Amino acid sequence: MSASLGEPVPDFTAPATGDTPVTLSELKGKQVVVYFYPKASTPGCTTEGGDFRDRKAAFDAANTVILGISRDGIRAQENFKARQGFNFTLISDKDEALCRLFDVIKLKKLYGKEHLGIERSTFLIDADGKLAHEWRGVKVKGHVEEVLDAAQALHAG
Repeated sequence: MSASLGEPVPDFTAPATGDTPVTLSELKGKQVVVYFYPKASTPGCTTEGGDFRDRKAAFDAANTVILGISRDGIRAQENFKARQGFNFTLISDKDEALCRLFDVIKLKKLYGKEHLGIERSTFLIDADGKLAHEWRGVKVKGHVEEVLDAAQALHAG
């Protein structure tokens, strides 16, 4: 089962930073940005997380929660969050349940070798729990502004 545009996103509960699991249904009434990144503490992921961190007040004003997700363990996520001063929740998806739900595991090439990894992707869920927007194969530069614009437009109705 995977998330499709315009459809309700299946509920999930996942281990998150701050020792508090995140349950999607408990966020109903708020918009939710779910962004997947390949690996904690790598350059592109650090830049992307920093862009979300620096615009969190604007996301808050648009009634939007930010959730960052990778396959890193909870300890790596806690360290990444602390080192970068992230002011939003990071989720550990070691079993790839959320990666499968949002279909973000893709065949990638690194130094000529193929491997399965997370394709940098972002999803915007509306206040009713429906998938409103998706961005796949994301390039970091300018991406968070685009997501923020969509969140603000959705919030404004």
